[in-house]
Amino acid sequence: MRITGISTHVVGTPWRNLTYVQVHTDEGITGVGETRMLGHTDALLGYLREAEVNHVLGSDPFAVEDLVRRMKYGDYGRAGEIVMSGIAVVEMACWDIKGKALGVPVWQLLGGKVTDKVKAYANGWYTTERTPEAYHKAARTVMERGYRALKIDPFGTGHFELDHKETLYAVSLIEAVRDAIGPEAELMLEMHGRFSPATAVRLAHELAPFKPAWLEEPVPPENLKALEKVAAKVDMPVATGERIHDRIEFRELFESQAVDILQPDVGHIGGIWETRKLAATAETHYMLVAPHNVGGPVLTAASLQVGFTSPNFKILEHFNDFADAEIKKVVKGAPVVDPEDGCFHLSDAPGLGVELDVDAAAEFPQQQARFDLWAEGWEQRKPKGTK
Repeated sequence: MRITGISTHVVGTPWRNLTYVQVHTDEGITGVGETRMLGHTDALLGYLREAEVNHVLGSDPFAVEDLVRRMKYGDYGRAGEIVMSGIAVVEMACWDIKGKALGVPVWQLLGGKVTDKVKAYANGWYTTERTPEAYHKAARTVMERGYRALKIDPFGTGHFELDHKETLYAVSLIEAVRDAIGPEAELMLEMHGRFSPATAVRLAHELAPFKPAWLEEPVPPENLKALEKVAAKVDMPVATGERIHDRIEFRELFESQAVDILQPDVGHIGGIWETRKLAATAETHYMLVAPHNVGGPVLTAASLQVGFTSPNFKILEHFNDFADAEIKKVVKGAPVVDPEDGCFHLSDAPGLGVELDVDAAAEFPQQQARFDLWAEGWEQRKPKGTK
């Protein structure tokens, strides 16, 4: 079997463009991959056009490791977010092809299942007025949908510092959310790399009474020494990793032991197998894995293949029940969260278990998607000029 070409389809919303890639073969089997770029969708499409000619055409889709290495190192320049994302979408599609050809789900090819279900946590649910009352109501809706966990960044446009007034307001939002979801649900606290170490530590202490499940990206991701400073002073698990795009770059996090939960994005770190390798290394350091997942149904399905096969997989992020939920219809067989237990359940469908509906995808043309975490009202995910 050989790859005969790739085709790309961008599904657009005002705040995120989802790039779907179909990999076609000479035996008529087509696989699909997906990623979500932040402001670089056209750059990704440009890279894929070049990579198709330089690396992908004529390749054996079963030889996933070889193809990934050629795409990563064959252009000599260091692979960053765009290249690693391009690798990821092609890699996912190759696993999908392999599973379909053999008649087995991808998780079976990764060593088999270690669990029948993966817990989900909701994100994108607080696209509402930024008040305790509105957040309480929205959080109740999440619980009513069957989720047992959710994540929130309550810090507005906070950057490095957060003054006393804004701190009190952020605390009031978290207090309302915890009241809405009850004591047993998990509440993930997101900082989006906003703060200085001192501010992050202070805020963590202020919010500790509400029992956050983790403290995510408390400081910008470039300075791991700053992250170590925070980890040494807070009494809750620290999570990070969505903006690290190469498995090798996690080495310093392993050495420092400053992180408890790794959050690679399967769509940015080179795909399923690269993420599974990272999870195996994390297991030797007694760390958990909870992938970042702001993608649609294909990226969710790909992330779940890692989840079903990794003993140290904690939970998976999910936006698609709340933020532009209508995009779920672009994929047939989209993973769903079971309202009875708040989990994704194992699927025996071959490959990734999903199929891209190209006609449905065409109903959501690419947009000038904009997501600015420093802009007032960013949490509503409605950029200026949209309704």
